[in-house]
Amino acid sequence: MPVSPALILASASQRRQQFLRDLEVPFSIQVAAIDESPLPGEEAAAMTQRLAEAKAWAAAGLVEERSPHALIVASDTTVALDGVLYGKPAEAAEAAQMLRALRGRDHAVISAVTVLRLPDRRLATRVNQSIVTMRAYTDRELDAYVQSGDPLDKAGAYGIQSATFAPVCALQGCYAGVMGLPLADLCALLAQFGMPIPKPAVDVCRPINPFGCCACRHAAARPQETPPGRDDFEQLPCTW
Repeated sequence: MPVSPALILASASQRRQQFLRDLEVPFSIQVAAIDESPLPGEEAAAMTQRLAEAKAWAAAGLVEERSPHALIVASDTTVALDGVLYGKPAEAAEAAQMLRALRGRDHAVISAVTVLRLPDRRLATRVNQSIVTMRAYTDRELDAYVQSGDPLDKAGAYGIQSATFAPVCALQGCYAGVMGLPLADLCALLAQFGMPIPKPAVDVCRPINPFGCCACRHAAARPQETPPGRDDFEQLPCTW
């Protein structure tokens, strides 16, 4: 009888863990530390994919003896503006600097999700890119948000889901991807590896997403249609 694979999440992120719980997928956690420094001249998408895959392989080395049939899920997220890559800020001053640079501008958020199957070492990765527009928040709002401590564990020093700071006023792409785990991509990858997903990604994303779920729009599109462009996504006024 085939052995059902256990799912192992290679992340300490509370947001990624909550997404898996919301999908009703049983999982355990195995965090593996890696060097997340960019390579010289490395572009954002290439770095994000490399780091997601490195996290998966590092976790594999820690669990393969006790969970030889496991599927490992790993993810990485990078914020990019004018060729500058923004990871997690090391301190409050760096968080404030990032938020000032992003204020009132468009930037890219790249999230990669990797699934690694231990028995045959099969690995698959999807890279998701979104364009995010930040509102013109005030210095007082910025300082209060930095003092809350919320930016310190987030790429680009912000959480799109922050109800009090609400930094984003327009989005082209994947809300869950900006949060750190593109759900539609994850579910598609897990389906490739034969793992059933009890709850659809759109049912998890839609209740928390004020911008309109990209997975829902793709599902509604006819096969011959091209992917949605910028004007196809919901936007909030950027006059706050």
